[in-house]
Amino acid sequence: MPTPHRSPTALPQDIEFRFPRHARSVGRARLLLREQATSWKLPDGVTETAVLLLSELMTNAYRHAKAPGREIRARCVLSDDGRLHISVTDANDVLPMPREASPEDESGRGLALVEALADDWGAEPRPGGIGKTVWFELELDAGASAEK
Repeated sequence: MPTPHRSPTALPQDIEFRFPRHARSVGRARLLLREQATSWKLPDGVTETAVLLLSELMTNAYRHAKAPGREIRARCVLSDDGRLHISVTDANDVLPMPREASPEDESGRGLALVEALADDWGAEPRPGGIGKTVWFELELDAGASAEK
């Protein structure tokens, strides 16, 4: 199948944001993703799920990657095959693992949400050495059909 021709004025399908490791960065990431999702005309259900899951990954990066002066990066890629891929990169080398949170726990449910709501997700060490990347994918068609 031929690749569709994109005009030089087409909006980017791959965008990266860089944030300081600070609590305010979580809200800023949510806002920027909502704006990008609007420009990409993503289905509302996909946008809401993506914003929630990005918030969880950004919160984990902010809380656990305690390397001074390091940034947190969030990257959003809209693929031609109808998938939204979002990744968060931080300076902590420890790969996250979902855990069972007790009803009394105030945290520990973020990755369980990612595991339950994403079509796919994972984590891997950064190729350059320092830190890791945690990512998830959402299918656009699944979100569109869920809204109907």
